[in-house]
Amino acid sequence: MIKKEMLDALNEQMAKEIGSAYLYGAMSADFSVNDWNGFAKWMMSQAKEEMSHGQKIYEYILERGGRPVFTALEKPQESWDAPKAAFEASLKHEKLITSSIDGLVNLARKIDDKATEYFLQWFVTEQVEEESTVEGILAKFDKLGDKNQGLFLLDRELGARE
Repeated sequence: MIKKEMLDALNEQMAKEIGSAYLYGAMSADFSVNDWNGFAKWMMSQAKEEMSHGQKIYEYILERGGRPVFTALEKPQESWDAPKAAFEASLKHEKLITSSIDGLVNLARKIDDKATEYFLQWFVTEQVEEESTVEGILAKFDKLGDKNQGLFLLDRELGARE
């Protein structure tokens, strides 16, 4: 049976992961209405991935004899000034999620919950990938400068994500 302190923290993290999906869905919608279909597709893929992270935590909670608890989600921002601004917001958000995951690992160590600590290692690795991917996209935006044709190529490139 999972300790209450860890159960509460994992339920909070599940909400954060689902909230991440909500945020990326809002970004996808903003890109779609502004005809950035490649960026929209990339963000929707990201939203689906974040939902799977929430599902992973949900299943783990059940495996450990806990009850997943769903809470209200905060309404995400609806629009961004430019594609780069949305990706900057994405990186900022991923850093917050990384910090949250780190806090869970620290809690697992503090209460000597080795099973949860091991479970969380997947998320630690995933967050390294998440931040690195968005940092790489932002580096491409920086290289583009004000070249609109490059922005269209980047939109197409990101739209190829499966």
